[in-house]
Amino acid sequence: MKLSIIILNYNVRYFLELCLSSVEAAISNIDAEIIVVDNNSLDDSCQMVKQLFPKVKLIENKSNDGFSKGNNIGVKHAQGEYLCILNPDTVVAEDTFEILLKFAETKADLGIVGCKLIDGKGQFLPESKRNIPTPIVSIKKILGYTKPYYATQINENEIGKAPIFVGAFMLLKRDVYLEVGGFDEDYFMYGEDLDLSYKILKAGYQNYYNPKTTVVHFKGESTLKDKTYAKRFNGSMQLFFEKHFKPNGFFNLLIWVGIKIVSIFFPKAEESSKNVQEYVLVSNKENLELESSLNKKMTVLNSVTNYFPNFEYILDIHFLGYKKAIDLLTNNTKKQSSTFMFLLKNSKFILGSNSSKSRGEVIHIKNN
Repeated sequence: MKLSIIILNYNVRYFLELCLSSVEAAISNIDAEIIVVDNNSLDDSCQMVKQLFPKVKLIENKSNDGFSKGNNIGVKHAQGEYLCILNPDTVVAEDTFEILLKFAETKADLGIVGCKLIDGKGQFLPESKRNIPTPIVSIKKILGYTKPYYATQINENEIGKAPIFVGAFMLLKRDVYLEVGGFDEDYFMYGEDLDLSYKILKAGYQNYYNPKTTVVHFKGESTLKDKTYAKRFNGSMQLFFEKHFKPNGFFNLLIWVGIKIVSIFFPKAEESSKNVQEYVLVSNKENLELESSLNKKMTVLNSVTNYFPNFEYILDIHFLGYKKAIDLLTNNTKKQSSTFMFLLKNSKFILGSNSSKSRGEVIHIKNN
């Protein structure tokens, strides 16, 4: 088997459905498997997977033991030569895995391959490629100076070597993952991805950024940005520093102070806010049930060339496909005002996220 896609899920049933639908489309020409590890979700995620995606290998954990352990469990069941660690709040294009696997086959020293990530409005996510968080870089990141933390030396549209990748999307050989011990389970959430990236570099492999394919990462849906996030993230940074750098009391003190400052002053998680003046359904047919649920008249267009402020574009995936839908997000230059929702075939909901820092939105479609 060529590829195993590992998706760790916790209480994001609707985003998981969209993710799985996109992944199934993307592996239609690949010898691949999808493994969903559910960390004891309280919603009906598992029932949905069983009903709508019977080919998916579902592992139902009886407790939530964190990101690292959940993914390591998934890898134990994986049969693929390659692994893709994928968040449930992502959308991949039909050719995402084909592009990256073809690229991977050209690299004898392959570690991790990352790709271009955008949020639900089409905004490039700088964590698509990151630098090694040395003590100085870590302190600057904790205190809000993020430029050294991200791999800005590589253009977002250029292939290049980047040290660290985010756990939302990582493609690598299974043998490499096992060689370095997989995700370190000392990290419950946050930091395990940079730890894995760094371990792979230290083992003599190279990590590559390839933006020839773009993946949507709604991000805010599975990781709300609040004070709890700040404490966990900065605690993980400190753990990473202790594991991989020589002990230094001065730097430990600075990091501890930074954690305290951020924990006190970190803003509350944003709520998605938007003022939709008009809904545009990008499709080849009307959807009266959706229009009734939105309680507002919709314009139906089969293509979009101009983006208008405060317009919400509802992307009919059955009509567009995933790659074209992702391109519509990427081509949006009015990222502060235009918003997007995804509509799956035969699904009674639309979903999207107006901010990479806030919870995504799910709107249910009522029967007429």
